Amino acid sequence: MTSFQRPWHKHYPPEIPATMEYDHRPLHEYLEESATRYGEKKALYFMGKELTYKEVHEQAKMVASYLQDLGLEKGDRVSIMLPNCPQSVIAYYAILMAGGIVVQTNPLYMERELEYQLKDSGAKMIICLDILYPKAANVKGNTSLEHIVVTGVKDYLPFPKNKIYPFIQKRQYQVLVKPEQSKDTHLWKHILDKSDGNYTPVEVDPEEDLALLQYTGGTTGFPKGVMLTHFNLVVNTLMSKRWLYKCEEGKEVVLAILPFFHVYGMTSVMNLSVMMGNKMILMPKFEPEDVLKVIEKQRPTLFPGAPTIYIALLNHPDLKKYDLSSIEACISGSAPLPVEVQERFEEVTGGKLVEGYGLTETSPVTHSNLVWGHRQSGSIGIPWPDTDAKIFRMESDEEAPFGEIGEIVVKGPQVMRGYWNRPEETAQVLSEDGWFRTGDMGYMNEDGYFFVVDRKKDMIIAGGYNIYPREVEEVLYEHSEVQEAVIVGIPDPYRGETVKAFIVKKQGSDITEDELNEYCRKNMAAYKVPRIYEFRDELPKTAVGKILRRKLVEEEKQKLEESESV
Repeated sequence: MTSFQRPWHKHYPPEIPATMEYDHRPLHEYLEESATRYGEKKALYFMGKELTYKEVHEQAKMVASYLQDLGLEKGDRVSIMLPNCPQSVIAYYAILMAGGIVVQTNPLYMERELEYQLKDSGAKMIICLDILYPKAANVKGNTSLEHIVVTGVKDYLPFPKNKIYPFIQKRQYQVLVKPEQSKDTHLWKHILDKSDGNYTPVEVDPEEDLALLQYTGGTTGFPKGVMLTHFNLVVNTLMSKRWLYKCEEGKEVVLAILPFFHVYGMTSVMNLSVMMGNKMILMPKFEPEDVLKVIEKQRPTLFPGAPTIYIALLNHPDLKKYDLSSIEACISGSAPLPVEVQERFEEVTGGKLVEGYGLTETSPVTHSNLVWGHRQSGSIGIPWPDTDAKIFRMESDEEAPFGEIGEIVVKGPQVMRGYWNRPEETAQVLSEDGWFRTGDMGYMNEDGYFFVVDRKKDMIIAGGYNIYPREVEEVLYEHSEVQEAVIVGIPDPYRGETVKAFIVKKQGSDITEDELNEYCRKNMAAYKVPRIYEFRDELPKTAVGKILRRKLVEEEKQKLEESESV
């Protein structure tokens, strides 16, 4: 592209350069730097417990040393299966310090999903919650796992919460797990008690060495590991820092609701906070009333989130009882942000809420509206520094003119190295000169603002979670009474989309919706389970027998339009 073809640059304020200088250093060095600059400053707040940057760094060194003693070598993969808690931050940086590659794993995964990811990544170790230990132990023999590190929420709760929590946990999850220290099971408390913290620093080439395998779906429908280097993650975090140019280092308080096992929360909350020396308010799960209370008490200034989060807060019956005026800036991602939600949230908080865009393959952010500057409602904004974007005409490499809908393609230093052990799928989306095909359909206007209008892929985004129909269909097809199954996303006013299953029963079957629902809940994460089931005698197909998924989607849209007109 020539500079004339980058019309978005004219919107950049003086504080945001079109191109930036980047540090060529490992990501974990930023924790060491913040521990030096802000050692006694609070880094984490978790349910009443606070840790300073010095404490986080010291504990990360202890865990890094222990992992190396267990045999962790440079390039080995280590899974983290944790919600937002102090251990998720400490473990992440400890793995990088020890030379390992982080494999972020959703704590909601069922055993089959966990086993698939561990097999595909070849992870040697996993760090998980105590209530998830049985899952890890059950799949261990079918994977490359050699060691399981176990921790619990109570490990970082202040007294007397740490004494009460096990009883709450037993009542809430109907399970009380008490793993013991052994040759292949390691307790977090034991590590901090026994490790001397003298880990061996590992030489890292930021542009070549991987920091992360972040799993996402693909053309086959099966999750695949996105290879992100230290440099990919560092540059996207530095871009985030520059985009939020009014935020002050060492002074901001960040609400950490977005899960760190998702690349958006990992970059825009965890890595950015560590880089800037900011305090994170860790919340392991989203409960609207708890969030409102925390905002009023802890006074966060930054609140990265997703539309469903903002919608839930705005619709809470006691919203007016809480003071949310501390919030200064929010960048919304993972799903389209309704204009009315944006306007009302800004009215309630007095801060700025803008929509951004990104993908797992881009570390993740490529576009955003300006927080303090011109923005266009309904737009995903403009490309970030050093990030180019185009619209390609369908199934071609020909650039589309302003206003024409095509596929959004991006290029920049935050774009992945490729998919783990999948060179063919990498070649399908990533050109030799670095252009990444996003699979999202959209257009660019003459001002350089981009708009997403549809998804090329069949991925469903429900409540901020990516759901790949093929994964759900595979589970349904394994049921003995299901002949055919197809999954589609249908509009949902709260979740954005919801999962609907169209089912053709086997002859003579009398299986019910409730029975299928129970079966699905046993075999996949709750957010993937279909919310609606429709039984049909047959499904629409092409001449060669391929199910016409799009036809079903069109039928659902037509039903919605008819119901709205009535």
